[in-house]
Amino acid sequence: MVNGMARALPSFSLGKEPEAFRTFIVQIWGGAMASDSDVDLFHFEEGKRSFEDIAGTNGFRFWLASDLMNCIGYATIKPIKVAINRAIAACAHLGVPIHENFEETALGDWKLSRFACYLTVMNADPRKEQVAKAQAYFIAMADAFRAYVHQAENVERLNIRADLIDREGTLSGAVAKRDISNYAFFQNAGYRGMYNLDIRQIRARKGVPDGRSPLDFMGKTELAANLFRLTQTEERIRNDDIKGQHKLELTAEKVGRAVRKTMIETGGTAPEHLRPAQDIREVRKDLKKARKEFVKLDAPGKVAKGKKPSA
Repeated sequence: MVNGMARALPSFSLGKEPEAFRTFIVQIWGGAMASDSDVDLFHFEEGKRSFEDIAGTNGFRFWLASDLMNCIGYATIKPIKVAINRAIAACAHLGVPIHENFEETALGDWKLSRFACYLTVMNADPRKEQVAKAQAYFIAMADAFRAYVHQAENVERLNIRADLIDREGTLSGAVAKRDISNYAFFQNAGYRGMYNLDIRQIRARKGVPDGRSPLDFMGKTELAANLFRLTQTEERIRNDDIKGQHKLELTAEKVGRAVRKTMIETGGTAPEHLRPAQDIREVRKDLKKARKEFVKLDAPGKVAKGKKPSA
């Protein structure tokens, strides 16, 4: 929980609703980043005030979520608040002070810092033309920032990886009282079912350093699939009251195989063939550096590169 807001996890019944996971994966795969040539088009409407012009100042430079909503082409505030929820979670995972970037107003709106706007936009739907343009705008805003974050996926990876840490903890707690003697074997069974490889082979295949979790080097799609796998493994164990090392391992492997089958049917690619991603530790460092760049942009007497001061 972050400030009373929680990131919702998908809750599907494996085997009973196979389309639910297919839909989830399709949504995760959707979207693309716009090019830098779209930067100057980040306006409400052509000839009207731009993003830089709608900023306010009250202790810190801010943008209202309702104004951002219009700027990126949404008709209602609800999807923006969902994106803000995820943006707040990302701030929490980075250890970035939330109160310095997000402030809820008495009327249910939000005051957002530039970094908060960036995180919110990166958590919006990039299939929308204005969202894609806004993402390009933020990435092109500062030369130093370009070197840090190249795609919205890393922001979402950060949140899903944090969710996986929580889910691994609850799964471990769920099996601890069910006559399990070796949790590592149980954990490996889930990977084996999903990848047709054990965890040691996965590390070798994807170049994961010794002592590091393969999850730290997975892209968004692969992380989301593993989150779903752990969620469904725990649900199956609780619902069927499964106990004992052997039965628990069989359950973890069976769920892993079901997720594998769905991924292949949906995307045509087995999970072991998905490309490794940037180390999540480096992603955290990069996002923190990016925040510093944004703070510099809004320092007193400064404006975004190439933009005129607000009236």
